Amino acid sequence: MMNRKPNCTDINEPGLLHIDQAKKAIFDALPVLQDTQQIPIEQAKGRCLSESIISPLQVPGHTNSAVDGYAIRSSDLPSDKLETRLTIQATVLAGQLYTEPCQPGHCIHIMTGAAMPLDLDTVIMQEHCQITQDAILIDARHKKGQNVRQAGEDIQLGDTILPEGKLLCPADIGLLASLAITEIKVKRKLRIAIASTGNEIYSIASVAAEGGLYDSNRYSLLAALDRSDIEIINLGIIRDNETDLLKCFNEAAGYADIIISTGGVSVGEADYTKAVLKDSGDINFWKVAMKPGRPIAFGKIKQAVFFGLPGNPVAVLVTLYQLVLPALERMLGITDSPIAPLLKARSLEPIRKKTGRTEIQRGIVSQIATGELQVKTTGKQGSGILSSISMANAFIILEHERDSIKKGDWVDVQLFSGLF
Repeated sequence: MMNRKPNCTDINEPGLLHIDQAKKAIFDALPVLQDTQQIPIEQAKGRCLSESIISPLQVPGHTNSAVDGYAIRSSDLPSDKLETRLTIQATVLAGQLYTEPCQPGHCIHIMTGAAMPLDLDTVIMQEHCQITQDAILIDARHKKGQNVRQAGEDIQLGDTILPEGKLLCPADIGLLASLAITEIKVKRKLRIAIASTGNEIYSIASVAAEGGLYDSNRYSLLAALDRSDIEIINLGIIRDNETDLLKCFNEAAGYADIIISTGGVSVGEADYTKAVLKDSGDINFWKVAMKPGRPIAFGKIKQAVFFGLPGNPVAVLVTLYQLVLPALERMLGITDSPIAPLLKARSLEPIRKKTGRTEIQRGIVSQIATGELQVKTTGKQGSGILSSISMANAFIILEHERDSIKKGDWVDVQLFSGLF
């Protein structure tokens, strides 16, 4: 009888790891970058802070008005249903400092952000005043201290405003600028070498031979990893022979932190990547209980971390987002990477599934008037159908122990807006 080799339809194949076990094993083996660089804050969006930022100032620097209105003494606020008339003594614009004392029975016309004049503690919004030519009338609805921002109420001198490991967003850059911080120290960029493998793979600039395929995987990875904290090294297409693979991977390991290849990690006779890695590196070859993405290799070549992803284009992106990207962020020391939460959506159709593996299907999520999320698949879910992920706006995550889904059942979805 012919020996049957394992394939992606097998559920109880020996050595299959639960996806959570695979994630833990990857995380436990990863080094964290220690190298840092000093950069101007204009270049800091999407970079990981390598040291906490301590505020050199208080913010706001002075007590100021939160609105356009009239600054008064709270003792001049009327009680009960009475009205008070206050004469307008002066106008103060943002950026001006008014040092004259405000006379009894008077107020100061003040603009948003302007420093509060001495002894005045309350601002009446101009829309809440009856304004005459030289005075205002105010009623009893107002409270002491309203519409005033106190000095240091946002940030105190010496506060830790951004912690080490923070992945910097636009608001963080503005916060740094508000404190007159011009440069910061961040983790250096992660150097990632990307290669496609296979004799059947052709460059998009060439004419593919009959039976050949154009290289989409490398371009998917280049786009997905186009981040300000990553430096890409494009290794191109490597032919399926051990000599070329060994030479290319060993050279890349000399300067890259991570090597990502696609193809060559299955059980085919021409899948050489696994064999080469066993000879040249410290490799744990996994068969993960997930679909798509069952064959994936992880380990080290010299000092470089290696990920050998499947060759099918959908499996490449699924394994990248579910296993590789979280690992890259861990290597960068990011402690607050953007959350891509699992949300509940009602399935608009039955979905076939086998227990014993996590299945990640491609779906289109919509929201009805009640706020409920609904989802349907993009159709055929083969791991070679790249259009299935192009049409989608979410992954449908079907848990390891779950079996087929009936129409109307609740399922977990992961929106691409938190991933892509």
